[in-house]
Amino acid sequence: MSDLDRLIGERLARTVPPMTFVVPEGIHALPVDASAEERAAAAAGFVRDLYPGGDSTLWESAAPYYEQVTAAMATAGLAFSALGIFGLDGPGVAHCSLTAAFLETDHRDPDVAAQGILATLASDPLNDARWLDLPCGPAVSCVTLRQLALDLEPTSASADDEQPKLITGQIQVHIPFPTGPYMAVFTLDTASMEYWGEFCDMIMAILQTVSFSDPESESEPDSAEDGSAGESSPHVRETPVVAPAGTVR
Repeated sequence: MSDLDRLIGERLARTVPPMTFVVPEGIHALPVDASAEERAAAAAGFVRDLYPGGDSTLWESAAPYYEQVTAAMATAGLAFSALGIFGLDGPGVAHCSLTAAFLETDHRDPDVAAQGILATLASDPLNDARWLDLPCGPAVSCVTLRQLALDLEPTSASADDEQPKLITGQIQVHIPFPTGPYMAVFTLDTASMEYWGEFCDMIMAILQTVSFSDPESESEPDSAEDGSAGESSPHVRETPVVAPAGTVR
């Protein structure tokens, strides 16, 4: 076993209280909970799901890349990592990344923990930090926008022309566990800023489904088919979250 696989195994062995949430269609989850032996096959399945219109040449060439990405995401401590690809009314797609991480804390009261997070994030004037009252309990959201200059070589344009800029947006939500000293951190990143409003609505819809109840204690007839992850990973059910009317679907 490599040092990388050993580190991943140690992270997966951590006991985290159960948490569930629902993601929309179009969210393609990387198999971060797969073992070293399962990772290659899981990455191959991920690629086929991500590129359903591809062929064996595309799938076989892309699978090793996503296998390495999956290992990197698991090593970074992410319990959930996914790519969001959404068709538009016109040509092209809107895209985002969505991750969830569990951080160990020393809090005993989720309200006190959320108040501390809000005070810390609000101290930075570049952050738009807000208190959220979710069905699962208190949470804090933080929105940041970044503008990146693209260093492109000029072609027909004059060298004095302003270089194009890329604007990206990030929504990060901190949710203290009420059942243990852990913090769930959801992060959505996107460069498809023309659909920023739709992505904001989408992650809010996901957050409305977060639950800290134990899925194994709930008698659901479809519990064996809802995509449960490992012991220390969120239990994710691939059911649609209805997006608001618009172009993202």
